Amino acid sequence: MRVVKDMQLQLGQYRIADVKFDLKSRDELPQVLRGLQYLYITDSIREEVFALLEKHISPNVSKNNGRPGMDLWKILVLGTIRLTLNCDYDRLHDEANNHKTLRQMLGHSDFFTDNYQYNLQTLKDNVTLLTPELLDKINQIVVRAGHVLLKKKDSEILHGRCDSFVVETNVHFPTDINLLGDAMRKVITLTADISKKSGSTEWRQSEYILRQIKRLMRSAQNKKRSKAQSEERKKNREEAIVEAHQTYITIAQMYLDKSANTLKNLNLPNDLLLKTVIESYMVHAQRQINQIERRVIRGEVIPHDEKVFSIFEPHTEWIVKGKAGVPVELGLKVCIQEDQYQFILHHQVMQNQTDEQIAISMVEETQKRFRDFKANSFDKGFHSPNNQKVLNEMLEFLALPRKGKLSNKARDIESSEEFRKARHRHSAVESAINGLENHGLDRCPDHGIYGFKRYAALAVVARNIQRVGAILQMQEQKRERRKLNRYYNHDGTDKLAA
Repeated sequence: MRVVKDMQLQLGQYRIADVKFDLKSRDELPQVLRGLQYLYITDSIREEVFALLEKHISPNVSKNNGRPGMDLWKILVLGTIRLTLNCDYDRLHDEANNHKTLRQMLGHSDFFTDNYQYNLQTLKDNVTLLTPELLDKINQIVVRAGHVLLKKKDSEILHGRCDSFVVETNVHFPTDINLLGDAMRKVITLTADISKKSGSTEWRQSEYILRQIKRLMRSAQNKKRSKAQSEERKKNREEAIVEAHQTYITIAQMYLDKSANTLKNLNLPNDLLLKTVIESYMVHAQRQINQIERRVIRGEVIPHDEKVFSIFEPHTEWIVKGKAGVPVELGLKVCIQEDQYQFILHHQVMQNQTDEQIAISMVEETQKRFRDFKANSFDKGFHSPNNQKVLNEMLEFLALPRKGKLSNKARDIESSEEFRKARHRHSAVESAINGLENHGLDRCPDHGIYGFKRYAALAVVARNIQRVGAILQMQEQKRERRKLNRYYNHDGTDKLAA
């Protein structure tokens, strides 16, 4: 049994419309809560959002039978708060149980009788029910609501600013040595568990084996740190490095073969999934053994497309953007499309794609969502002759600088006043990127490519809801100042007393 929101108020429970926020607060939490409140109290928006939540989250679950699940409204609120605060589930757990205003937005009363406490696992299980597709549709509703707040005219076109940035995955710096160590740790641990379940004592020394593998890995790593200067010592060091790596991969191969024999000999009808997981880690380990042998012992150069940068997050890419002080980033690029009102219209997670490959799709997808999107600016990384041709046909105005030496025609276009103004405004997209990074989208803690896409989509929704809350906060501050100006002079004296 799961409902969107229980409309029956309990004793002492606040109506969400009556929740008050500090207008002087500069923190992001009151702003995003104010934005969520606006979505809830605006009937047309609430109906759209609630219909989407019902359709995408547990659509076949009965509303009348079964155990009560978390309200869908609470799931949306908690997911948004997690990204706004850039927090892990432990902090979200504490906020949900102790933050007074947040609990009011979740529908709890201030009475001592309402002592409901959220469990940590409950938060994890429910927030992950939000899907990238659902969040994309909610984002469109939020953006349109923001445009209404700012009194955007129907005839006014949307001007986009498009750029990409790297979101890091939750991985350590990869080397073939420590990737082999990761794979062997999982193979040994899981094989020992499945062996123990079957009553076998073959892997009773698994903890000792793990320490042995780690010791050999550290030995291979430390051999590289020698500062020998003479040719003889350098030669001895190279021989020691090869010997340490050879010992490491020989022992690792021995335990891989032992694990394969264990899985072959055990009858595992109820643990086929676990067996499949173990075999997948064995494939990772075997690949790393082969690469260590080729690189260190045979002296080969491993092609980039054969490398894996994490066995736990295999979608991780090695990205070099040429930033000062940041030679390489490990993660995935995310491309965003921001409008002139500072709302993020659309985003795309880029897998093995460059900027110039997604320029057209970014415009196409944004125009599907917003028909009045007719102008866009990019940086040089998105340029290609085909992009120039296609995007010029799709948009009323395009600011896409060309690479290399310009023709006379291209020079005239890029030196025009309208083009130069668009290029100057384009740099404002960095503010949106910085805002996303500060509020969650700097490093993704969620697992798998699906978790990465969900996390990125939730960050965009949270950012836009916070933007709605910030607009409402500024409007209310202006109304308060106008009220004060009616009764007080600029020097603070009472007008009525005069």
